[in-house]
Amino acid sequence: MSGDENNPSSGDPSRKRSASALHLGPRKKATSSNPLVLHGRHFGRTVFALCNYPALLTAGILRLEELQDSPIEDYPADVRREHRVFMELIDSYPGLLDRLTSGEEEDVIHVGELLGKGASGARGDDTKTLKSAVLEWLVPRGQAVIPPLSRNIKSDRGFNHEVTGALLCPAGLDWSNVETKQSLKSGETAVRGDQWPMFLYAHHEYDPEDPWKGLLRSEILIFGFKHIFTSPSSVDKEPKATRSGNAYLHGMKCVTRGSLAYVATQIRFSLSSSSVFSRTDTVTDSENFYHSILDLLEDPDESKEVTDLMMWWTRRVFPNSSLSQRTISKNSALSKIREKRAALQARATADTN
Repeated sequence: MSGDENNPSSGDPSRKRSASALHLGPRKKATSSNPLVLHGRHFGRTVFALCNYPALLTAGILRLEELQDSPIEDYPADVRREHRVFMELIDSYPGLLDRLTSGEEEDVIHVGELLGKGASGARGDDTKTLKSAVLEWLVPRGQAVIPPLSRNIKSDRGFNHEVTGALLCPAGLDWSNVETKQSLKSGETAVRGDQWPMFLYAHHEYDPEDPWKGLLRSEILIFGFKHIFTSPSSVDKEPKATRSGNAYLHGMKCVTRGSLAYVATQIRFSLSSSSVFSRTDTVTDSENFYHSILDLLEDPDESKEVTDLMMWWTRRVFPNSSLSQRTISKNSALSKIREKRAALQARATADTN
């Protein structure tokens, strides 16, 4: 994904809100790095990646005034998501709201551009490194990809290659079917972003009777996540955040919904034959793919499955985190203390009754 920057036009505030801020804005080269740029890098990777930050901030500030008279529940779903992202951004950077509300409109746009520069730069960096790294994860270690794939040119990837084609084949379609394979390769069968590829599933196996089974638990996703967040060298080692890794630098101790959708989008793009990420690329349809993953992970009706999934991920990537909720060893001193405390509490409850 290349550096798509965000710069809404100045003028009437209503014009800034005509398009959702949770879509990439036009390209614009931003200024030099500062703490907002660094924060934008991490926020884009972990909360929301494909975002028009100046529009997000401008609309969010206006909406705060509107919410004094009407609750957020009265707004459409896309606006509610946009406002949630806005509030997460405000809460994650101390003093940002005061800076935005006390400054001029130009200051708000400038802050948004700096955040956007960070998010865009991170996407570009991750795209560049994954372009070659992903080739190491296509087949079991020790085996060769046949025919070989170029590290610098992507035209032979996607449905043009047997291995990447099988990984990108939409769940529910049979890549081994000659007609299906040819139709995907020729483009006769267009693949939308919400038609999820097989590489999202553990062991690349999809069960139409249980579509949650193995979803977003594949090895290639784990490799990609560790490559981006805990450092490339950690992919083949014990899962821990190295001091140079993005997770360590930003105090990240758990896998977020946004980070999982981000990694899935990056891996999907690295497997494709497209060389440049573009909002108008109907072949990769990356924005639609990213949004569709987030839609599932943020769906209240899927909360049980999502909670289990996020816990699974945190245990795999951050096993030492308190959020992993490791079980207590039997017969340990800690287990005995807990048992004694539970017995005393039970006795106290019985005495009061």
